[in-house]
Amino acid sequence: METMKIHEIPGFRFGQVEDLEGGTGCTVILCPDGAVTGVDVRGGSPGTRDTDALNPVCNREVVHGVVLTGGSAFGLDAAGGVMKKLEEEGIGRDVMVTVVPNVCAAVLFDLKFGSMAARPDVAMGYAACEAALQGNPIQEGNVGAGTGCTIGKIRGPQYAMKGGLGTCAYRQGDLMVGAVMACNAMGDVVEDGTILAGARNDDNTGFAGTEEWLIQHSQRQRDIFSGKLVGENTVIGCVVTNAALNKAQAAKLAAVAQNGIARAVRPANATFDGDSLFAMCHGTVPADPDAVGILAARAVEEAIRRGIRAAETLHGRPAWRDLPFVSQST
Repeated sequence: METMKIHEIPGFRFGQVEDLEGGTGCTVILCPDGAVTGVDVRGGSPGTRDTDALNPVCNREVVHGVVLTGGSAFGLDAAGGVMKKLEEEGIGRDVMVTVVPNVCAAVLFDLKFGSMAARPDVAMGYAACEAALQGNPIQEGNVGAGTGCTIGKIRGPQYAMKGGLGTCAYRQGDLMVGAVMACNAMGDVVEDGTILAGARNDDNTGFAGTEEWLIQHSQRQRDIFSGKLVGENTVIGCVVTNAALNKAQAAKLAAVAQNGIARAVRPANATFDGDSLFAMCHGTVPADPDAVGILAARAVEEAIRRGIRAAETLHGRPAWRDLPFVSQST
């Protein structure tokens, strides 16, 4: 097994647009030829578009684009811009009078970061789709859907950190599997059982430990949340592969790939998370579905960490690279 760049997986294109001043953005994953796609939604507060059609019992054969976006539910408008551009390019389901692109989306909550009035819209989705069609390599950190990501929010924004967008891909023989992840978690990001980034302690000399903090305050749940954390969290992403999988296998792949979120984020899939993961399959490479799932989970896990390491301090949320108590050799 070797690492590779995710844009090297054939059939897929990636584009993103961000508003750094507003603190939001969107990322588009395209498969112009259409990808067999599954989805797994585990968070208790998701925001998605057109995911029901991905159920294996439905007749949606392929998907042409997946949108990962900030802006909470408002950000779903960005998918309309992707559809508009794809229709102009003749990419979509032929319905005789036009083509209808199949575009799915998942959102994260970044309205309390930067400007509340800044939300991904049709124009931003259109621009991100244009960027994807150019076939450029995807960037990491404060880009696309990662722009407004923050993590470690359980103790309030003054102790939170900057999240970001990350990618990771692996090659095993002819098989290629990669992941694009935007980490906006309530909790901490961990590596080898140690907190890599998350909620900081009072004097900024270490991490508070979100899971332990929640356990210690378990009897004060209503006081802790009281609506303040509703929708503020979420890890969203997309797995892409050249494995020849059917729709049911793609749905299972998305579910197995969620293991990567559980390994990298603690806690994961919480009440106010909207954790959602797509899996797009386009190719003819025969592969054991379980092997593809193992690689996908590893890619998701590492992509989350890469997004944290690539993020930069923005709007008062310090990045991992700027913490005085973190070794940059980690």
